[in-house]
Amino acid sequence: MILSSISVKITGIDWRSTADYRIDYLKDHLSAMADAINIDHIPCLGYTMWGPIELVSLSTGEMKKRYGFFYVDMDDLGHGTLNRTLKKFYQWMKHVVETNGEALDE
Repeated sequence: MILSSISVKITGIDWRSTADYRIDYLKDHLSAMADAINIDHIPCLGYTMWGPIELVSLSTGEMKKRYGFFYVDMDDLGHGTLNRTLKKFYQWMKHVVETNGEALDE
């Protein structure tokens, strides 16, 4: 099994105020992957995130799809400072990796 490019599109949420919806979404996917490995004995070759930073969508040219660990201050028209800010989601994912997935049960 290889799990890659899991993403979710939820509109109307300010990335700066909360990332809990994204953490819950990914926690469910990673927990299902852990069950496949530990219960069903499915070999897992890897897991990859969509991307480390926000990026311009190749299909639409939009910045509003914000899947990265870092928020990039830029809008769909290319306006913004381009400053990068770590998201809450990054800290959660870092903890999951550091605990080898045990944090999924917290």
